Amino acid sequence: MNFSDQVAIITGSSAGIGEAAAIGIAEGGGKAVINYSKSADAADFEQIYALNLIAPYQMIKHARPYLAKADAPSIVNISSIAGVRGIGSSLAYVASKGALNSMTMALARSLGPENIRVNAVCPGFVGTDWFRNAFGDEVFEQIAEGQRQNTPMGRAGSPQDTKGPILFFANRASAHVTGQLLVVDGGMLLGMPFKFG
Repeated sequence: MNFSDQVAIITGSSAGIGEAAAIGIAEGGGKAVINYSKSADAADFEQIYALNLIAPYQMIKHARPYLAKADAPSIVNISSIAGVRGIGSSLAYVASKGALNSMTMALARSLGPENIRVNAVCPGFVGTDWFRNAFGDEVFEQIAEGQRQNTPMGRAGSPQDTKGPILFFANRASAHVTGQLLVVDGGMLLGMPFKFG
């Protein structure tokens, strides 16, 4: 996709989904601002909520004047299927992603008159280093195999699978799209398919 003359601010872009999106934008001729945070004490409710909801809000708040002057400005929040289904690794994570989804729609309504589009990508399981580092290789492979067995498409997601939807929302190709939550999960939200015939 062509991102010439576009600038993207991508939070959490040092690895995984954010890294794939940053590379995709750069490959399309755009400029990407890389931002990340690491913390040894990341299991606390307020910290998770702050990272997944307050940080994106503050980033958008401070970027808003610049976005309003830009050509085809777009905000793409990285949410999660956890915020759609109400299940996930922790209550704090689920609550923060659900709130991010609601904020995405509210901001789309609020910033639309300024021609600023706001959408969110809601991935299911994505096999990133975060999962591998948190659970170890053996559990990581068990989770990935569970995804392959329990999704209609029969596969576990990767950062590359999420990159395309992010780039679509960020690109001028989606100029008439705002306030949308796009689930990217290999069909996990649907459940297993029925056999017909």
